[in-house]
Amino acid sequence: MFDITAVGDVFIDGITKIVLALVVWIIGKAIVNKILKLLEGLKSIQTREETLKRYLLNGVKWVLYAILIISVIGVLGIPMASVVAVLASAGLAVGMAMQGSLGNIAGGIMLLIFRPFKVGDYINAAGGEGVVKEISLFYTVLNTTDNKKVTIPNGALMNANVTNMTAEELRRVDLTFGCAKGEDVAKVQQVMLDTMAANDMVVKDPEPFARLSGGTNEAMEFTVRAWCKSADYWTVYFDLTQAITEALGAAGVNAPAVRVITAK
Repeated sequence: MFDITAVGDVFIDGITKIVLALVVWIIGKAIVNKILKLLEGLKSIQTREETLKRYLLNGVKWVLYAILIISVIGVLGIPMASVVAVLASAGLAVGMAMQGSLGNIAGGIMLLIFRPFKVGDYINAAGGEGVVKEISLFYTVLNTTDNKKVTIPNGALMNANVTNMTAEELRRVDLTFGCAKGEDVAKVQQVMLDTMAANDMVVKDPEPFARLSGGTNEAMEFTVRAWCKSADYWTVYFDLTQAITEALGAAGVNAPAVRVITAK
């Protein structure tokens, strides 16, 4: 005979377990967030370098969520032995599927050990360029100069050439200027050197550089080099581009002649 009472008991028991699992998940998630906030506020964590701090907190976050998920499974009444058996039987497939993820975790650990860059550095690597905002277990997040978010797998970063623009205190600004053939080379050079000397962001040592470096039948080309703090690079780049162009004009230095080609 069909026992409606037994079916009702099973249904109620299932609903109860689901509700309890949801409660455990909600409360557990709140506890995890609270623990992470408490850890972030600890003096021993705050004194750590930003890159290491973020990596440690991400690692703790994953461990806490793993414990929470196991707790929810227990509340649902699913035998852990069955869960372990299913995971073991699917271990090879899961391992193959997670090969890239495991490589990213290993890449993140290597980045943490060798420190080719840290949070706050401006880098160019693996097809991305920007300021490092976060180094997590799997990915490194960059912010571009036009405020785009670029996410790069740690494994790809560890196997790529990384150019760190801000690793050193000083950085060199390289510019090229042209003037008409026949202008006084020494005069043009001095105008450029004086303009760089007038810029407070240009350091005195190494000294600014301005020399004739090439040309054509209509023009002479000058190479200009100035050193500045890495953080001031783009400001100095644009300031010198404008200031030297204006200074050459004010000194009466003519621009290169433009060859006009008449269509036949």
